[in-house]
Amino acid sequence: MGARNRILNRLRQAQPPFDALAPITERRHVVPLQPLTLDERVAQFVSEAEKLGCRVYRLDRSAAVEQIMDLLAGDRAVLSWAEAHIPLAGLHAALEDLGVAVGRHNDSGIRAGITGATAALAATGSIVVESGAGRFRSTSLLPDLHIALITPQQILPDLESWQQAQQEQGHPAFTKSSNTTIISGPSKTADIAQQLIKGAHGPREVHILILPDG
Repeated sequence: MGARNRILNRLRQAQPPFDALAPITERRHVVPLQPLTLDERVAQFVSEAEKLGCRVYRLDRSAAVEQIMDLLAGDRAVLSWAEAHIPLAGLHAALEDLGVAVGRHNDSGIRAGITGATAALAATGSIVVESGAGRFRSTSLLPDLHIALITPQQILPDLESWQQAQQEQGHPAFTKSSNTTIISGPSKTADIAQQLIKGAHGPREVHILILPDG
C-alpha cells in the first residue's frame, strides 16, 4: 500500500469532529440590528458607505446625469451595464447627446464604469453586484472610477438579510449569475509594509447615486 492510500485510509477511519454538536437553531446577526424605517435604513447605509471612503449622493433623476457628467470630468467614453440593469432609463442616450460614448466592456483605457446593483447593505455600507448578460464584471473592476446607481428599496438591513432573501428566491446570485461581488468601498490593501494602497485590485473611487424608486 502506498503512502497516499495509507493517509486516505487513516482519514476515512478517523472519528468525525464535533459530532456531538447540536444543530444551530438561532442565527445571530454579525452587526446587531434594531428595527429601522426605510429612511433610517437609507441614512445608515449612507453613513457606513462614507466611512468606507465612498461618496454617496441622494439625487432626483433629473440631476443624476448632471452628477455623472461631473464625475466623468470631460471623459468621452465610459463602461456601462445594459440599461435594463441600471435604474435610470435613457441614460445611454443622454450620455451620447452629451458626447460620451459607451465603450467596449474590456477597454482598459476607459477611466469610469457605471453599474447598477442587486442590493445594498445598510449595516456595512456595501453594495452587491451580480455579473451576467448585460452586466459585465469588468465594468465595476477594471476602471479607476466606479459609479453605482441604486434605489432606496434595494437597501437591505445587512448581509444576513440578503442571504435570507437569496434562500427564499432559490439563490439567484449563485445559480443565475456568473459572479457575485460584495463591494465595500474603494479597492485597497495594506499587505506590503502595512502601507495602505488604494486601487490595487479595482477602482480607486466608488461613487454611489441613490435615485428615487420608480
